[in-house]
Amino acid sequence: MDETDVEQVTLALLDAANDKDSEVQEQVRKSMLTLGKQRSDRVLAMCQDYLLKHPKLIVSHRVVILQTIELIVASKIEEITNPRTKSIISLASDEMTRSKEVVPDWQQAASNILVAVGNKHINDIMEEILSKFQPGVLPHFFVVQTLANLSDSNVYGMVPFLNAILGTMLPMLGMAKQDNMKWVFSSALCHFSDSILEYLANLDKAPDPTVRKDTFSSEIYAAYDTLFNSWLQSRESKLRITVAEALGSMCHLMASDKLEEQIPKLIPAILSLYKKNAEHYIISKSVCNVLDASVNMGSRVLETQLDGLLSALHQQVCTPVDYSNPPTVKNHNEVLRCFSLLGNSFPDRLVVYILQKLENNNERNRMGSLAVIRHLINSTTSALETKKFMILASIRPPMADHSNKVKKRVIQVISAMAHHGYLELEGGELLIRYIVQNCALPDTYQRGQKPTDPEEVTNEALRSMCDNTLHLLTTTIGHLADVLWPMLFYYLTPAQYSNASTPLCKSLIVLGNKMRNNQEANFYVDFTQQDNLPSAQTLMIRLLVNTAFPFHCRGHGAPSLSLLSILSLNIHPNTEKLWQKEIPPLLSLLEESTAESLDKKSWYEKLLKFLSKTLVAIHNDKWVCQLANEATRYLSTYNHALEEKSFLYQCLGVTLQQCNNKEVVKKLLQEILLTARHNDTIEREGVALGIGLCANSHLEGTLAKLDEFGKSDAFKKSQSIFNLLKERSDVEVEKMKSTLILCYGQVALNAPPEQIITRIDNDILRCISKHFNTKVLGIKIETKDLTMKLSLIQSVGLIAKAISECVKRQGYIFSRKQELIAVMLDFVKAEPADCLRSPLRHLVMTTCANLIPLDPPLSENENFDLLKVCVSSVFSLPAETHTPEKTKEEETLDPKQRQALYQDTLAALQELLKRVLAKDPTPDGLQSIFKHIESWVSSSQDHERERAVTTTAHLLTYYLDNLTVKNMISFNNLGAMLGRLAPRCSDPHLTVRIAAIDCIYKLLYIQLRYEGFYHDYRDEGIESILPLRDKLENPDHTVLYKACSDLTKVMSKRLPPQQLTTVVFMLFEGLVDSQANCCRASSVILNTLLKSRGAGLQELVPEMLEVLHLRLQSITEEQVKVAVGQTVLILATQHLQTVINTLANQPLPFDSWTSEMWMALGADPLIANQIMEMVMEKLGVMAPYVDKKESMMRTGFTKVANSQPLAITCGLKELLLNGQSQEAAVTLFPQLFSCLVVRLGASVGVSAPNSNKSAASFHVAGVAVDALRILLARTQLEQVVGKLDEDNAWDTMKEESTHTAGITLLARVMAKYAGPRLPSIVECLCPCLNNIYECQRVTVTAFFSELLNHHVVTELLLLDVLMNNMMERISDPCSTVRMLAVRGLGNIGVGSPEKVNKYAKELLAAMSSGMEERDDPGKLITLEAMSGLSKVLLFLDKKNVHLLVVYIFMKIKPFLENENDEIRCASILLLGNLSKFGSGEPVFKDQIHNVLVSLLLHLVDPNPQVVKACKYSMRVCAPVVGSDQITAMFQNHLLDDKGLHYGEFINDLTKYLIQDFPGMLNFYHNSVIQFFKSNWPEVRAGAAMFIGFLLGNLPEELLSHLNMGTITKGLVMLLQDPDPVVRVKAAEAIGHFH
Repeated sequence: MDETDVEQVTLALLDAANDKDSEVQEQVRKSMLTLGKQRSDRVLAMCQDYLLKHPKLIVSHRVVILQTIELIVASKIEEITNPRTKSIISLASDEMTRSKEVVPDWQQAASNILVAVGNKHINDIMEEILSKFQPGVLPHFFVVQTLANLSDSNVYGMVPFLNAILGTMLPMLGMAKQDNMKWVFSSALCHFSDSILEYLANLDKAPDPTVRKDTFSSEIYAAYDTLFNSWLQSRESKLRITVAEALGSMCHLMASDKLEEQIPKLIPAILSLYKKNAEHYIISKSVCNVLDASVNMGSRVLETQLDGLLSALHQQVCTPVDYSNPPTVKNHNEVLRCFSLLGNSFPDRLVVYILQKLENNNERNRMGSLAVIRHLINSTTSALETKKFMILASIRPPMADHSNKVKKRVIQVISAMAHHGYLELEGGELLIRYIVQNCALPDTYQRGQKPTDPEEVTNEALRSMCDNTLHLLTTTIGHLADVLWPMLFYYLTPAQYSNASTPLCKSLIVLGNKMRNNQEANFYVDFTQQDNLPSAQTLMIRLLVNTAFPFHCRGHGAPSLSLLSILSLNIHPNTEKLWQKEIPPLLSLLEESTAESLDKKSWYEKLLKFLSKTLVAIHNDKWVCQLANEATRYLSTYNHALEEKSFLYQCLGVTLQQCNNKEVVKKLLQEILLTARHNDTIEREGVALGIGLCANSHLEGTLAKLDEFGKSDAFKKSQSIFNLLKERSDVEVEKMKSTLILCYGQVALNAPPEQIITRIDNDILRCISKHFNTKVLGIKIETKDLTMKLSLIQSVGLIAKAISECVKRQGYIFSRKQELIAVMLDFVKAEPADCLRSPLRHLVMTTCANLIPLDPPLSENENFDLLKVCVSSVFSLPAETHTPEKTKEEETLDPKQRQALYQDTLAALQELLKRVLAKDPTPDGLQSIFKHIESWVSSSQDHERERAVTTTAHLLTYYLDNLTVKNMISFNNLGAMLGRLAPRCSDPHLTVRIAAIDCIYKLLYIQLRYEGFYHDYRDEGIESILPLRDKLENPDHTVLYKACSDLTKVMSKRLPPQQLTTVVFMLFEGLVDSQANCCRASSVILNTLLKSRGAGLQELVPEMLEVLHLRLQSITEEQVKVAVGQTVLILATQHLQTVINTLANQPLPFDSWTSEMWMALGADPLIANQIMEMVMEKLGVMAPYVDKKESMMRTGFTKVANSQPLAITCGLKELLLNGQSQEAAVTLFPQLFSCLVVRLGASVGVSAPNSNKSAASFHVAGVAVDALRILLARTQLEQVVGKLDEDNAWDTMKEESTHTAGITLLARVMAKYAGPRLPSIVECLCPCLNNIYECQRVTVTAFFSELLNHHVVTELLLLDVLMNNMMERISDPCSTVRMLAVRGLGNIGVGSPEKVNKYAKELLAAMSSGMEERDDPGKLITLEAMSGLSKVLLFLDKKNVHLLVVYIFMKIKPFLENENDEIRCASILLLGNLSKFGSGEPVFKDQIHNVLVSLLLHLVDPNPQVVKACKYSMRVCAPVVGSDQITAMFQNHLLDDKGLHYGEFINDLTKYLIQDFPGMLNFYHNSVIQFFKSNWPEVRAGAAMFIGFLLGNLPEELLSHLNMGTITKGLVMLLQDPDPVVRVKAAEAIGHFH
């Protein structure tokens, strides 16, 4: 490429360098760099000339060019000639200094060039720079900046010049008046100083190793003088900061005496900048440099500055660090570095200062001071060795700080102290306590909440940090083990450390295991000898209570139990073997459990049993008594954890069982009763449980103590002078009485049965009677206290349980049973009906359930009252989710508590009903209970129905499980219960559905049992009900009704005849149920029942029809109406009379009743067949539509459907919906299909009759489409329907614009899935091609055209018929028909390729005619002709085509660049298919080369189908091209299913074109250049790439084949293309010039 072309493209790139698109800019720069690397001198010269010739070029443009020069210079510095280097230096120097004003981007770019050149030619650069850095003249800003940057980038080259530069610079400092000049001088001095220090630090690498620091000292000091005494006082903060930075760096180069002299002035001056500047990092860095230099030279005056330094640095270290802002982090680190320097030099003063600061309770102050202490502990260990006690003592004030941020810093300090031996010192235990205290912090936020302040240190975060710290102290600092063991035991028992129990136990486990394994003597702890440690008994109790609540306090259960196992020898030697056996299974159970899955009651029982075994193993009454005493004293620890306290009472009860000292037992029982907080429910129950357990071994003593306590002064009401405290005293006394009443109940339950039975009346009930004060129990004053009521109810229930146990061994008549039940019911009646606030109902029903089995039995009236009150009081409660209003007396329950209370209450009711049923397990007994439930079964409230049906299910299960049939009696409840419960199987509420089907299952088995079957008999029909439960879980109505139907079939078989009428009329009531789902289920069950058993109800049919007729007109639920209509049809199947004409005259569109009637007609196949034939006959003779003039103002006509054919089409559609019409539809399928296809053709674009009120929403063609779809489905062509559904073909068919496409889809699917049916269909459709209605001809032609696309027509011998019909349609007056006919003829190439040559002459004539069609405005016929010719060419013999190849090729060529994507695609495909007929023909090869460029460029065509066509044609034409390598490329890379990297492909292709066709390069590049003006930007970009790669791969000797002038001109033009992608590719192409 000659210089002219290089200049032209370079100039174009320079013009485009400031393109508005960033990608173009980047590519221009890359291409400039590429050209610059190839011809650096020439391109650099062009850049220089461009800048010189355009002095007014905008700055941004100049900057891009200067940046390009810099890149070329940086990469090719070794190759650039010396003259060019000097001229560039001169240019850059001139650009940098041309404007006296500072223009940063421009001058910085020029400066960067000088720095880049300076890395190689430092002398030339310095010569130029120093010429503009003359003594006595203030230099340009960027001259100084360049010197500074050079000193950074080329340290070894610049330092030798610095002495001279400094000498010249010093006088200039006084001349600098503007802040920016002062700034740049200061910055330069900073860079110079850093460079000198680097040079001196690496003298072994330096060119002149003789350089010394004192070489620069005097100049640096002179500069220092100006900077410090003048510039540091500037008002401009940026300047002050830079001056300070420079002074810090310069200190290292100053003479020691000068620095010593300046320190008293310098340090205060720099420190004062903190107040004047917002940015502190540079100041701190400068301070650090000054301190470093001062310390290194052993300054004596530095100590005089300590006060000011410490004050300023402390203020800095107390500034909050923003970790998202790096400068604040850097500043913090620099300040800490300063403290390290001071700490090593002046440890005494520094420590005293920081420790004094710690006493200040300001949060920031303390946090900063603690950060310094931590840093000093870690970084100045030796200097602080003698200060440990002082530091340890001074850490106490911040330990009392309430701020979590301060606490966090304290913990960090303690962690550092631990690693340096502080914790072993006296006072170290306080630090450990501090960590434990913070391990015990409560949560700051509830679960799921997050802090709003990101800087906040939450309790959770601090606690986690302390957990980790304690773990690290335990595991990583070995010498602390003797401190932590046994100190940590102290923190296990106090309540305030409860939340720390998990980490404490874990640490003690680690220490204990280690000591035990190493057999260390310290492992054995004598808890009695150390004042601060708990006793072994207290420790065991604490760990056992922890274990009882394993998921409390962050999961302390398992760690507590594991620690207990380790401590066995320390607790008592006798426990070791037992615990080794008992504890591992308990731990395994905990590992497998979660807080939700663990059964609390069972877990408590296991632990109490474990405790009992332990006490037996210890076998030491003195130890057990001490344990009981310790546990009693320890009770108060749990005053704020009542569940734990309750468990501790139980532990105490078990301990007292094992205690043989009756005096101790008596004393402790007294203490328990006196100290208990009787106002609390949980504690009352805990006391009762503990005392009850004690009574197991000490019944006499326990009863005596309870009686004695009941008579004691504690029950005497204290009264004040003014009687103000009377009410409160009453309350307290009643709570205490409640506790006693509960205690008596637990004593009765836990005492040995043989001892308690004689005490029930005389001791237990008498004492309860005395304390409760009710008229029933002998005293006439009733209590209103709820607590006492609940205690009484519970206690009576426990007594009833105890009696039940005793009764198993000896008979007993409980004479007070009726009285107690009456009291219980009075309690329930007094409860508010609209809310559930207390467990009273639950407890009453549990108690009544325990009383019911006891003798004497209740009377019928007593039974009725009991059931009525209990059922009503529970079922009438509002839903669980209902929140009652808060009352003054009681707190509202939280949702979980309310849910548990509801569940317990319902379960208690169900248990009570079972106990009542157990007393009379007969149908009458069952009915006596069900009559109280029945009305709730059909309630409008979900929760009421759920309670009723689930309760019924529980009752029936119990009834069946316990049923014993001695005599054959009738189960007369069956019909009524089935009729009431069966519709509930479709209830909207899932729980009701499942319960209802369980009820029916149980009822049918109960019936079988009464019929005489054994209890283990399993009926196949009834068992089939069980799988229906799974179906009922699906809320889909269809599934539910199917399940109901299946259920009814089973019921029908098992229902006795005398019960049928009852069921049917119950189901009629179900049709108007409160729930729509149950209405529908009633109708489904009714229909199913009538189908199988309706014949037996003949005398009731008139009455039933009357009821059903009324229901049909009044039910609003559409599905129920339809179902009732089916009921009518079931009862009238033999009386069906249909009048087609009447139905056809109904208003269109048909209403639901008319539609149902049409559907009903399809139930009989014979009638359906007759109706179908009638419909087809009428559609064949009736005019489908009439043309009506749109209006007087318009000339056009509108097609309006005739009502009669439209109505019977609708009727046919409805009839086909009936499954029974299938037989008739299959018989008449070809005629029906053909009729509906033709009807569809005549309906497209036709509007509904004007008389129709809903004409706007009534789609005429849609009716025919629907009918056709239903027909296909009805005749079992599911695959056809499924595929058409998938392709959305139905909507396509009915719209005028897409109708032919829809018919094509229909034909395609029919050919694929319904081939055997086609001959009859074709026979029926052929006459329709001559119909007078054009729309019908279009439809049939489209159908036949697509059939020819499938080989099945040849197999069915239909080819000749279809081809002849298509030939005839070629001359149809309708252009759409002609187009479809041409398409059909072309389709033979796909459907029946073996027959193509048979019709070769006709096909070629038709296609040629089609390509020349004149009456073809959209070129649709031409497109079809080309596509069709492509198809048939693949199979035509060469002899039939040979002479036409060039003719066809010439016809195609104009279409290759057609704007229509489809025509372009078809022409390219056709070109490819012609290739086989032209192989070996030179003339065809020439034609391929003529279009090759077009094909290559259309590989990036915006249309993917065109790209695919190009790939295909190039693959098949490849052998014709005449190059093996190109052929291989085309066939390997141009695959349809693989992507193409176009750039790489064209790059490789151009190499082969150059190699194999050098003579055609001129033709190729001229062809490509023509595409520079293509309509598609993708093609223009591709053309630029093609030219670029062609140039890049072209050897020098072949360059003469190309017209570089034209190429250059074209690419320069493309650089100005409106599309940025084209501009990028043009710039990239220029980069390939060489």
